[in-house]
Amino acid sequence: MLEFAILGFLADAPLHGYELRRRVAALTGHVRPIADGTLYPTIKRMERAGLLRRDVQAGQVAAPRHVLTLSPAGQAELLRRLRSPDELFITDENRWFTLLAFLRHLDDPAGQAAVLQRRLDFLTQPASFFWDGDRPLRADDFPDDPFRRGLFRIATATSRTEIAWLRELLTALTR
Repeated sequence: MLEFAILGFLADAPLHGYELRRRVAALTGHVRPIADGTLYPTIKRMERAGLLRRDVQAGQVAAPRHVLTLSPAGQAELLRRLRSPDELFITDENRWFTLLAFLRHLDDPAGQAAVLQRRLDFLTQPASFFWDGDRPLRADDFPDDPFRRGLFRIATATSRTEIAWLRELLTALTR
């Protein structure tokens, strides 16, 4: 997810490490805080793989700044990941939001629609947080537990909203 976010933000614009860290944290930090000990080794690994380029620019006050830019290989990798995201990027809400944040970079309505359709297919499958054997349990199965009922109520409202949005956008993209 971190590599995906780095590729996406650098597709938006070249950034120095601090600004990149700030943006990644704003998108994913509430779920997985981004430590320098995680971000900078990932950046170096991506540089060695040829996905990023580091350019030194004069600092405004003192030290020079290292600005990261997406390489052509990085752009190709981002597009590959957008076209064919791993299953977890479809099923895990936090990864899905990261994918969704950069799906506009896939400048192909049919490709975008294919990704959105995968998410819609996932959301419309029978699901539950709790099961009794093969039977998914619902909020009504917990009449004395307001917390589990609340969990179901929130999840149902969120899913219905997302499903409606996906169907609306899929209609627009496939016209």
